[in-house]
Amino acid sequence: VYGDIGTSPLYAIKEVFASAHHPVPITPDNVLGILSLFLWSLLVVVTLKYVAFIMRADNRGEGGIMALMTLALQGGDPNSRRQKALIALGLFGAALFYGDGVITPAISVLSAVEGLEVITPAFNPYIQPITLAILVGLFALQSHGTARVGAYFGPVMVVWFAVLAVLGIAQIAAHPAVLAAVNPLHGAAFLADHPTLGFFSLGAVVLCITGAEALYADMGHFGARPIQFAWAGYVLPALTLNYFGQGALLLANPEAVANPFYLLAPEWARYPLVVLAGVATVIASQAVISGAFSITRQAIQLGYSPRLEVQHTSEQEIGQIYLPAMNWLLLLAVVGLVVGFRTSSNLAAAYGIAVTGTMFITNLLAIAVAVRLWHWSPVRAVLGALPFIVIDLGFFLANSVKIPDGGWFPIVFGLAVFVLLTTWKRGRDLLNRRLAADALPLKPFVASLGTDDIPRTPGTAVFLTPDPERVPHALLHSLKHYKCLHERVVILAVRVFEVPRVPEIDRVEVRNLGQDVWQVVVQYGFMDEPDIPTALASCSGAGLTLESMETSYFLGRETLIPKLGSEMAYWRELVFVALFRNAGSATAFFRIPSNRVV
Repeated sequence: VYGDIGTSPLYAIKEVFASAHHPVPITPDNVLGILSLFLWSLLVVVTLKYVAFIMRADNRGEGGIMALMTLALQGGDPNSRRQKALIALGLFGAALFYGDGVITPAISVLSAVEGLEVITPAFNPYIQPITLAILVGLFALQSHGTARVGAYFGPVMVVWFAVLAVLGIAQIAAHPAVLAAVNPLHGAAFLADHPTLGFFSLGAVVLCITGAEALYADMGHFGARPIQFAWAGYVLPALTLNYFGQGALLLANPEAVANPFYLLAPEWARYPLVVLAGVATVIASQAVISGAFSITRQAIQLGYSPRLEVQHTSEQEIGQIYLPAMNWLLLLAVVGLVVGFRTSSNLAAAYGIAVTGTMFITNLLAIAVAVRLWHWSPVRAVLGALPFIVIDLGFFLANSVKIPDGGWFPIVFGLAVFVLLTTWKRGRDLLNRRLAADALPLKPFVASLGTDDIPRTPGTAVFLTPDPERVPHALLHSLKHYKCLHERVVILAVRVFEVPRVPEIDRVEVRNLGQDVWQVVVQYGFMDEPDIPTALASCSGAGLTLESMETSYFLGRETLIPKLGSEMAYWRELVFVALFRNAGSATAFFRIPSNRVV
């Protein structure tokens, strides 16, 4: 949970005072001002906004921007402009999260390995190769799951934060004057005395709060209370002590600005510290990679992404999943970033845009949740969020000046993901509308079976369809070619609701339409694991008992042809057709035995 925000001390202070973009001169007043901004950013943005406020907006225990979006949409008119705007905001926030998921492994591991340069400059040519080797190994291990090594993540991070605190305390004890930075007036005075430089410095100060979204996104794994207690009682004090320790070191030795984190440690401890930092950054990277897998599965369930292969890597933990296609796409992007940007300082420009963009969107969605679900007045909701909006907007604008120097990457990457998500949703809607226009109503069709002399063969046929009220095209084609029907026919539709999980008691709805034709609707939440055979097995209580070896599943398959002058731009049609052709099979996604599928 804290891996991302816990590895920020590796590069945050250095970026303020040694950045290629408007470095802050090292003077006592400037150091105290920056430390004050660091502390109060952690207190206001992370503690007050996320830990105390945003975590109240949980979708049945689940957090994260997709869960927040589904909460904000509740009770609204699906066709209203406001509803469409909220969907667009949520999807773009999710798209920026993917940008964060690419940048975090690159900047975290790179900044950890750069500690070798502090020990000896002879390591300089090997920084990139070592970083790439660690990252490739990390992504290659994803298919094996994190169940075994995950047991060590917590203890390692406990040690990591203890080391952060100890390193900071040693320097603070030697220069206790830095403790004056607890007073927020130092931060305010710095911004007032150096308005231009202070504005630009916010672009680096924001690096201390990267990972705040992870606290909210991981709420479903642990619940809000443990995250809140661990943050306030352990993580926040450790981070504060380390940042203040780095500030004390700079006051005593301005030359330490080359890498203030590693120079906090005595020379004998730097090799072990590099190793520990490397492990901590791998854990931080693992958190965002797992988050990308999770948010992709949610997007698939909610209809914003084509089906992808989902592998389950743990028999005990339902959330332990692996998506091969997403894994290798992330690795390609991460390798490209490391090779293209070369240093953690260059990557910092890209990092801030992704983080501040997501945080700003979270504010707007939270206002909608407060009005619709908590029944706040719009004025109260806007005024309550206004201080956070101003802060996040300030951080975002300060980072926007870095767009030519790398900030363009998360924007371009996010826009590309946003286009893919919205194109898939729009294309599926148009396709379903087209299929529905050509389909027959189900009830008259079932009634006609009683008058027509259609042979019935032994066994059960299950026809999957997006609309349970209409005759599936696969059924009509089957009847046309075979001139018969199975003795039992099941019309099955899958519906995904904007809640994390649907209780087992509500999993299936079963109706007997007569003529041994059954209508079954299987219901899932966006965090549930679809499993059609298991769902059908639970239908026996409603009188529908299926023998697995006597049941065949019929799936329709469409061939799409792009057409000029239709309801979607031609280039988007081409994108949709490409996504459609490369989507994963329904057989694997719904865990249907492949030898029972026609």
